[in-house]
Amino acid sequence: MKFKEKHICLIYIAYGFVTCLSNLVAVLFSTLFQISQRNPEPVSQWNIFLDSIKYFDIFQYSTFLIPTFLCVLYVSVNKKKIIGHFINLPIAYSTFGITGWLTYFILEIIFIIIGVSSGFDINVSHVLKTSILNILLQSLISFSFSYFVLETIHRKLVLPKFFPEGNLSQYSGTFRPSTRFLFSINYLSVTIFPIINLLLFSFLFSQQENLIFDKNFIITLFVAMFPGLIITFLINSYFEKPLKKFKNRIEKIKEGDYESKIKFVSADVFGELSDTLNDMSESLNLKTKKILEIQDSIITGMAIMVESRDNSTGGHIKRTSDCIKVFTEHLKTVSEYKDISDTFFKNVAKAAPMHDLGKIAVDDAILRKPGKFTDEEYEKMKSHSVEGARIVQNVLSSVDDEEFKKIAINVAHFHHEKWNGTGYPTKISRTEIPLEARIMALADVFDALVSKRCYKDSFTYDKAFQIIEESLGTHFDPQLGLEFLKCRPQLEALYSNYVA
Repeated sequence: MKFKEKHICLIYIAYGFVTCLSNLVAVLFSTLFQISQRNPEPVSQWNIFLDSIKYFDIFQYSTFLIPTFLCVLYVSVNKKKIIGHFINLPIAYSTFGITGWLTYFILEIIFIIIGVSSGFDINVSHVLKTSILNILLQSLISFSFSYFVLETIHRKLVLPKFFPEGNLSQYSGTFRPSTRFLFSINYLSVTIFPIINLLLFSFLFSQQENLIFDKNFIITLFVAMFPGLIITFLINSYFEKPLKKFKNRIEKIKEGDYESKIKFVSADVFGELSDTLNDMSESLNLKTKKILEIQDSIITGMAIMVESRDNSTGGHIKRTSDCIKVFTEHLKTVSEYKDISDTFFKNVAKAAPMHDLGKIAVDDAILRKPGKFTDEEYEKMKSHSVEGARIVQNVLSSVDDEEFKKIAINVAHFHHEKWNGTGYPTKISRTEIPLEARIMALADVFDALVSKRCYKDSFTYDKAFQIIEESLGTHFDPQLGLEFLKCRPQLEALYSNYVA
């Protein structure tokens, strides 16, 4: 979105005009109020004192230059956050608008101190009470008028024009008014505003007519505020809690969690929205699972197609995948691997069928050769790990799960590396070899040992586990290999089912 400076300046000026107008409304209201009360004596004496101060009018009106200065400062500094500042204009300008009233109140306190120290007869208590009530009333009028007018214009006209696609949350520093804030502003406008008005009326009226100021009346007013507060809190809670649940659930959907649901039971519109969102996430979950099943089927199909070209490794893909599932289930119970997530182990098992995809680039004459490879043939066969990593990366290029992609590529690329650095294709060693590749290496070799090939008979379990044990620290990760040996009963049971 590109801002046109001319349009932005016009909006700043228009919003500034509304802010000034809100202050003017507050001034007019206060003036009318004071006329209707005919200014009781303490107020009249105070006004006479203020009139005696030279240049008081200049001081008075200069306080309203402060909101103007703050508004100009707000839109002219920190150009990096200009969009966030633009989005925040209603709350920013409305807040700046009442700074003039607060400054004026401070100025009055200063003049009270000057008047008292000069010996002028000032009823300090009465003037302060009246001033506080007036400032509160005027600030409420100014802020409420300004905020609701600006927010309505901003939300209905300006923001849709400049941000037709929405998505305002992407901009840093934006003010996001909560339901609590909105209901609080509403409560201040429709409840506190008239109460302060009534308090000021009662206070001035009682002083004017020499009546006793009824404190019970004031207490009654404050007590009357509490039902409004409770109702405001309950209404806010009615909106805030479900909206918070909806936001959290949508965030989870955004992260890919389609299974959990909103636990919100209600017969109102929020209950209907909750049911709709749960239905939507369930539908997304089913479709996502279907897509993943198709993806897995394609990958497994490719792996089986490659395997079918190699007449010596029938069933290797399924057996190694099942072997890894048995092994990773055991690793979950081992304290040394307790910090590894279940997702990691699931991804290793899911990636296992892809470990030999690179063999698709190996000539049939080499791949289907029944006897021992020549050195040249062996070098060509070894290229399948690099080619496999490339193929896996291309096949999974559109997959969103970066962790799974990385694991699958590593499994294909490094499953022939050895602990002592004599493997291929990169001759890395020890923990430089990714854990997923070290797991795959154990399953891959074990299956090769206990399975019959065209160039050898299957080894006994005793012989196979002996070879693996003797290779710990050279071919295999010694610690990982020891844990693999502990899986012997489960692995024997697994492979017995294949024989059967």
